[in-house]
Amino acid sequence: MGRIVSFFLTCGVAVGLAGAVSSAAATTTTTTTQAHHRKSTHLHSTRHVTHRTVATTRLVRGKDGKMHRVAVRHRYYERFTGDSFAETDITAGDITAGEDPVVRAAAIAALGNMNGTAVAIDPTSGRILAMVNQKLALSSGAEPCSTIKVSVALAALEEGIVTKDTPVNLGGWSMTMTDALAHSNNLYFETIGRRLGFERVRHYANQFGLGELAGWNITGEQLGVYPNQQLPEKLGGVGRMCSFGQSISMTPLQLGALTAAIANGGTLYYLQHPTTPAEAVNFTPHVKRMLDIKPFIPDVASGMGGAVAYGTARSLRASFNELPVLGKTGTCSENGTRFGWFTSYADTNYGRIVTVFFLEGGRPTFGPKAAELTGVFYRNLWDHSYFAEKNPAEAPAAGALAQPSTASGVIQ
Repeated sequence: MGRIVSFFLTCGVAVGLAGAVSSAAATTTTTTTQAHHRKSTHLHSTRHVTHRTVATTRLVRGKDGKMHRVAVRHRYYERFTGDSFAETDITAGDITAGEDPVVRAAAIAALGNMNGTAVAIDPTSGRILAMVNQKLALSSGAEPCSTIKVSVALAALEEGIVTKDTPVNLGGWSMTMTDALAHSNNLYFETIGRRLGFERVRHYANQFGLGELAGWNITGEQLGVYPNQQLPEKLGGVGRMCSFGQSISMTPLQLGALTAAIANGGTLYYLQHPTTPAEAVNFTPHVKRMLDIKPFIPDVASGMGGAVAYGTARSLRASFNELPVLGKTGTCSENGTRFGWFTSYADTNYGRIVTVFFLEGGRPTFGPKAAELTGVFYRNLWDHSYFAEKNPAEAPAAGALAQPSTASGVIQ
């Protein structure tokens, strides 16, 4: 994979400073990123260039002699060499005999020809209902991007640093956790991460299953990485780890297990993938640990619901809005490859179902696209009466599986 090519073009003046600032007095820098991408017109190109606006927080000495943290904005360009679209069958080699055939078919149809994986989980037991492109799902993972904000939010709530309605000062303006999760605000979570500190952030991340295998005897599952040391301050420090997950490698199974614990009230199950019909029939759940998150789940759920209703995951609603869906997007890139994450759970008459869509490729790959495909997945299940098993009168007749749109959206 090629390297990201970056060209710094513009630099804005810092905001929220109580007095004039000496620009030569900068001492440390931390970075947060908010991406603004134009609509792609070359969806099938293997090389894409896009620009991003980066807000850099910097300590500077003001005329009053005191140090102030201010924000400076830069624009740079990224060149992507990853391919968002598969030229071969990504399901080749998948072991499917123990999976739910309806769930698997819905996930395959939703992914279409995108390079990615989809994992669906029963949060009441940890059973993997379907795992499409198992080679990628069981790999060593990737940077979690903004999905890391979910674990940081839970940590901050448990530590009593904020509630969902606490206004957090971001340098002249403020934001609550609900809106920060819904809009995936990086500066908010950088600020919260610095307040928590690396040791507490790592403690909770490990409790939530990052840095350890998520599965119970799943052949081929690889381990993600949660570092033992903080990201160097010149690269953004703990703030960057908490806003974008930089230096962390997370697997789709690890994210799915944590989302399942949120969906079920705090039980972190080992995920299990039945490989035969007999294993599916005789399935026995295995609890990894109980998490003390139940009192805080409504606060996190408020932001995850907001992401779908009006935030970064609203593209999901283009295909599906019959039932409540709560989720979190993530978009970032590394070495020329772009990652798009979306983790979610749906409240249904049938019960709750957890999904993780993870995409990798070039410019057409991003978190809102993963959310869009998840909406197609839920639509496919709805149209095949999957959610109506306990209440069949409320679902329409089964129809053809929906297919994802090929249109690219604007990243949030």
